[in-house]
Amino acid sequence: MKEKKEFKGYIQVYTGNGKGKTTAALGVAFRAAGHKQKVYIGQFLKGQMYGELLSAKSFSPYITIDQFGRSGFIHVTKDPDEEDIKKAKKGLKKCLEAMLSEKYRIIVLDEINVAVYFNLLTEKEVLEFLDQKPEKVEIILTGRYAPASFLKRADLVTEMKEKKHYYKKGVKAREGIEK
Repeated sequence: MKEKKEFKGYIQVYTGNGKGKTTAALGVAFRAAGHKQKVYIGQFLKGQMYGELLSAKSFSPYITIDQFGRSGFIHVTKDPDEEDIKKAKKGLKKCLEAMLSEKYRIIVLDEINVAVYFNLLTEKEVLEFLDQKPEKVEIILTGRYAPASFLKRADLVTEMKEKKHYYKKGVKAREGIEK
């Protein structure tokens, strides 16, 4: 009988200015759920309803999504509001607890790169998080503006590059497609 190979978790980064970073991470999550593996998704900067929240309910108990942003659209700047910083720090702590709980095979930090870019979290805080990654846990970091230190630490980096986008023609985010 063939022995089952031990799972090794890697660090993945989905970044760039093109569409599809969160979608790629969700694809991995839904694939894992199909194999009855548990996934924890922490969404930074997001506090509003997205279709993935509704879909994840269908995959319960395999996919858990928590949001660490205000409800509604957040206009973040390099000088963020204290409330947004608190939500991001609380979110990273909750992601760490999930990662160390040994309940989840995959941890997704959705929009974490953007949270760092806009000074809600520091690179150092996220790198310290990654330092604590158990061997058997896969980590996925998403969002534009991934710092060089994250790219260096990652085992897989995918850059989504925009070539053309209908947003530039005034098309708003559509239910079921972008939200």
